[in-house]
Amino acid sequence: MAFGDVKTPQGLKELNNFLADNSYISGYSPSKADLSVFDALGKAPAADNVNVARWYRHIASFEAAERAAWTGAPLPQLAGAKPTVAAAAKPAADDDDDDVDLFGSDEEEDAEAERIKQERVAAYAAKKSKKPALIAKSSVLLDVKPWDDETDMKEMENNVRTIVMDGLLWGASKLVPVGYGINKLQIMCVIEDEKVSIDLLQEKIEEFEDFVQSVDIAAFNKI
Repeated sequence: MAFGDVKTPQGLKELNNFLADNSYISGYSPSKADLSVFDALGKAPAADNVNVARWYRHIASFEAAERAAWTGAPLPQLAGAKPTVAAAAKPAADDDDDDVDLFGSDEEEDAEAERIKQERVAAYAAKKSKKPALIAKSSVLLDVKPWDDETDMKEMENNVRTIVMDGLLWGASKLVPVGYGINKLQIMCVIEDEKVSIDLLQEKIEEFEDFVQSVDIAAFNKI
């Protein structure tokens, strides 16, 4: 701050320029510095000094008892348009820092970003949980051998297909010659690995002992 005798046009102009960016003569609340300049003016300034006029009306709105209670150092006014003071001390930079939250906005942004991230993770987990679990399956080709060439192969196949197990699905079949007029039944099936034991399935087929001599696995592939 640097303005001269406020009763001169030059001093009044400098005061008007100063109050364009400041609400008070010193600091952020009325003080004895405002009171000393107010008293030096003596009356409301001309309307063309809009900033001084605004400030003057504001200071005048306080009762005399209120103005007397203001703290701070008074600002002596000197005649001859000399600077009032070299510079009225502005609040220390540390005080300004106390009034400004340098990191608040970043923290709020971080919190918002974290919230959005958690919502996306939760949505992904919910979506994933709704997907059916992957069921491990295998494709098995079985060779079912009869006792001899007199075995009724059609009836043997019908018996094999009567085996019902949770997770077992019978597929295509065919007769494959093995020699001496004997055919074996080659039958495909798909099993769910966790539900069907291939050893148990072979045992069940071999229980048709009137038709079945043995059961072998011709091919076994994971699906």
